[in-house]
Amino acid sequence: MFAKPTRGRTTADTEGDVVVLLIGMRVNHFWAVHQWLPVMLAMLRMLSELARDSGRGLLGRVLLTASPRTYYVVQYWESKEQLYAYATSPDMFHHRAWGIINRKEHADKVRGHVGLWHETYVVPEGSYESIYFDMPAFGLAAAHGQVPLEQRGRRAKDRFAHRPTKTAEQAG
Repeated sequence: MFAKPTRGRTTADTEGDVVVLLIGMRVNHFWAVHQWLPVMLAMLRMLSELARDSGRGLLGRVLLTASPRTYYVVQYWESKEQLYAYATSPDMFHHRAWGIINRKEHADKVRGHVGLWHETYVVPEGSYESIYFDMPAFGLAAAHGQVPLEQRGRRAKDRFAHRPTKTAEQAG
């Protein structure tokens, strides 16, 4: 949280496709704390659960707010398969939390006090680039590593075009 910035320009050390999940909540009625606070706490519990088990595939995350009503997390995953595996695993908290939400919805107990949303993107290699200036590793760079800009190209078009060089062993 209080990481020292890396001097100069850097970029994310990303190879291959990038999986990004945006997930959040919107407080529709501030007075309904009993409805939206458990949702917020559930998200924090899921992030804690994922932080304890790096093998689940979550590489990094950034907690953000869009307004006093809207809170969300940008998550970077190793693969969409690992994201789906976490979301559907009966032994993980996400599965239990969605079961509770679905039961409330079917029993007509959801009153619109809190909104939930997510968007998932699989971004193919060559369709993303990044630049950071005097920043600690952040976002994509925090998830995948950070390298000097020159390793990927000083211009955005060069970073978009970057492909990892294969070693003789990988090519063979």
